[in-house]
Amino acid sequence: MESQIIESQYSGDAWLARLGQPVASRLLAWEQQQADDLLADVFGYHAVQLGWPQLQALRSNRMPHRWMARAEFEPILTQPAEAQAEGAHVCLDSRAWPWAADSLDLVVLPHTLERSADPHACLREVERVLIPEGQVLITGLNPWSLWGWPQTRGGRGAGLGDAHVAALIGYRRLRDWLRLLGFEVQVSRFGGWTPALGSERWMQRLQWMDTLGERWWPILGGVYLIMATKRVPGGRLIDGRRWRTVRSPAAATVPVARSDTTMGQATAPKEFVDPR
Repeated sequence: MESQIIESQYSGDAWLARLGQPVASRLLAWEQQQADDLLADVFGYHAVQLGWPQLQALRSNRMPHRWMARAEFEPILTQPAEAQAEGAHVCLDSRAWPWAADSLDLVVLPHTLERSADPHACLREVERVLIPEGQVLITGLNPWSLWGWPQTRGGRGAGLGDAHVAALIGYRRLRDWLRLLGFEVQVSRFGGWTPALGSERWMQRLQWMDTLGERWWPILGGVYLIMATKRVPGGRLIDGRRWRTVRSPAAATVPVARSDTTMGQATAPKEFVDPR
């Protein structure tokens, strides 16, 4: 593993400060490797990554149109040159995307939902802009792990400059959200089982915990990855033979009103006879 992956101390991201430099480097390296592996063979025309420009999730993808977007919760860039240096092509609100419906083939959300003011609205926007059979890749910190616990313990207003540092979303909860929106989860992966320590030496000494965690308790990994496909129910073609076996409603017997008539002549009522 590279000794220094993130150049500055926390790359200007306050949400990584509580994890520490060794964990932040491992987090970025693990997600970069997973993105290179999963997105290299995803084909289409338009792909968007929203958030965390230090992660170049689309660098191995071969789509002709790929955009890096900055969200509203990230540091504000005062000069356009700064945005170009960060690789950002557009700045947008995670709750209202500028693309039309059914226009994108791939969306990458690296720790975007947990930092958005309204993760439900952000996920609904992703479902709207993706084409049928489009794919979304989502990463997030696991709140039930040694990496997610410092984030939830600190809570909001901890002096990190991020109002949504504690809004972590559990793995199973996110799967339920995706299922409600019509997504089918294709890939689920976990990584990072060592404690969030500030010493690189101790992180290397506890490297054996990753081997045990991947085998015995993968659900407790510090970071999770979900890749899902947007499913749209369509029509079903029935061939001619099956059409003949379907009974038409027009052929059903229609009940008629009862009539006491014989050959078009009504039967005369019987005379009333007084029993007296």
